[in-house]
Amino acid sequence: MASVSTYLWSNASKDCVAGLTVAAIAVPQAMAYALIAGVDPVYGLYSAVVVTAIASVFGSSSHLINGPTNAISLVVFSALALIEVKLPAEAAEAVFLLAAMVGLIQIAIAVLKLGDLTRYISESVILGFMTGAGFLIILTQANNLLGLPEQGTGHQHILVRLWLTITSGQSVSLRSVIVCLTTMLLIRGLRKMTRKYQLPRLDMLFALVVVSAMVAAFGWSHPVADDKTIADAAPLHGVVKLSAVAVVGQMPVGLPVPAVPKVHWIWVQKMGTSALAIACLGLLEALAISKTIAQQTREPLDYNRQCLAEGLANLGGSFFQCLPGSGSLTRSAINFQAGAVTRWSGVFAAAAVALVIVLFGSWTQFIPKPALAGILLVTAGGLVDWQRVSYAMRASPYDAILVLTTALVAIFWSVELSVLIGVALSIVMFVPRAARINVNELILGADGYLHDRQSDNPCCKHMAILDLEGELFFGAAPELDRYFTELKQRVSAGIRIIILRVKRTRNPDMVCMERFQIFIKDMEQKGVVVLLCGVRKDFNSALADLRFYDWLPPERVFRENAGHPGTATLAAVHYAYGLLGDDVCDHCPHRKK
Repeated sequence: MASVSTYLWSNASKDCVAGLTVAAIAVPQAMAYALIAGVDPVYGLYSAVVVTAIASVFGSSSHLINGPTNAISLVVFSALALIEVKLPAEAAEAVFLLAAMVGLIQIAIAVLKLGDLTRYISESVILGFMTGAGFLIILTQANNLLGLPEQGTGHQHILVRLWLTITSGQSVSLRSVIVCLTTMLLIRGLRKMTRKYQLPRLDMLFALVVVSAMVAAFGWSHPVADDKTIADAAPLHGVVKLSAVAVVGQMPVGLPVPAVPKVHWIWVQKMGTSALAIACLGLLEALAISKTIAQQTREPLDYNRQCLAEGLANLGGSFFQCLPGSGSLTRSAINFQAGAVTRWSGVFAAAAVALVIVLFGSWTQFIPKPALAGILLVTAGGLVDWQRVSYAMRASPYDAILVLTTALVAIFWSVELSVLIGVALSIVMFVPRAARINVNELILGADGYLHDRQSDNPCCKHMAILDLEGELFFGAAPELDRYFTELKQRVSAGIRIIILRVKRTRNPDMVCMERFQIFIKDMEQKGVVVLLCGVRKDFNSALADLRFYDWLPPERVFRENAGHPGTATLAAVHYAYGLLGDDVCDHCPHRKK
């Protein structure tokens, strides 16, 4: 973090405002996610304090906010089902133990420096993940926007629960719609003023306070005395009504007391797979969110450091009665959009939640859920970067497929699996592309330099110069076989010398080097000389390690000179002409000399 002297004056106010805004969202979310996990809501609040603070202190991203998340809570619920706990106290103890297991696994991943592997997650996958997640946020807030009680259970997909909610026969609450839309309009208006006059980023927090005060002043959080009469008089009878606006409700008072999680080895065995799944999913979520925000801020990220922070947060949280947590998509986006500058915003958010728990638990009865939905809807709109989506869709079919697949999987199947599926698909699609070997035929021009052979250039009857480019790994072996087969056909037509330029090949492995060995020896038996030119360090090391020089004359290998690029190929060509002597084509520039 920044030094105190620098930080206090330039960033404290911005981080404080962002942290307070995040805390306003973290309180109801933490309670809801604890309910999804099947434990008391107070443990979700503890997570929003302890896990958030620890991850912010030790993390790498300036905007990532950790804590309980929807996806992690669903996996926690499944893990509890495996051990079949019956008492709430046992369920809580199992959750604390699970958090410790998750933390230890993530710390091990950081120690082994496996976090750097996440750099190979395609940007298109991350873009698709964020697009799908943005739509999911909108879908999850539909019931709060319409004032409808949510139907279904946490085991059901969000689309199923949304359908059950809409078709439940309940009437839409006009007041909830007004509260939500008013919050969104206030945020938009205040944001324009903030940008125009360069004011502090108070738009979300101010809108929430104003709308909460409005609902309390109008008494909208209480049922209408004669709701049926008013509904009957409404023009949209049976569709809308003036029922009470749902509020967050009161919270318990008090902070968690340190305690060591009880270790039941039978629980460890049964929850081991779930702990590994949560650890990997949590890291992917946190790193994907951090990476996405860093694309806009250009902030450098240390992936292993962030993995260590995730592990320390979960392990430390287990000693303070916390749920396993990860990076929160919603709260991180709000933190960024609210103007956070450093990781202290997460500490401010955790401190604000702690103060709310201790001092202002009764005030949460004035926070309308539709107002929170309005904030989340505005945030979701900012998550979907339509410009970058359009750019990716036009870039290549490869990028378009990754964006669409990852987004659709997140929306219609599982947001926690969407990144994994996107990464797997990117690997499956990348391997065939990486296995392509491009081969261009070269000719010696009248100017004494090598050029790509054009269709109208005559073909040399005695010598072939081929430029190879690509990854020389096992997947490229079939491509090499195809090109070598074509060369063998040309040999039967009179080719006496073949020059293979390998300057643009990379990472030769055993399979492809074996193909070179077989081809060169086959050519020797036919009396054809094969010259290797543009040989770089890695290719030459492979030649030496595989003992090519035991049977391949060293003068037929022309190593690349870093100071004089291209000279190795010309040297090979002149060597070939020395072997050919006067037996050259009529159109050959060498004859003209």
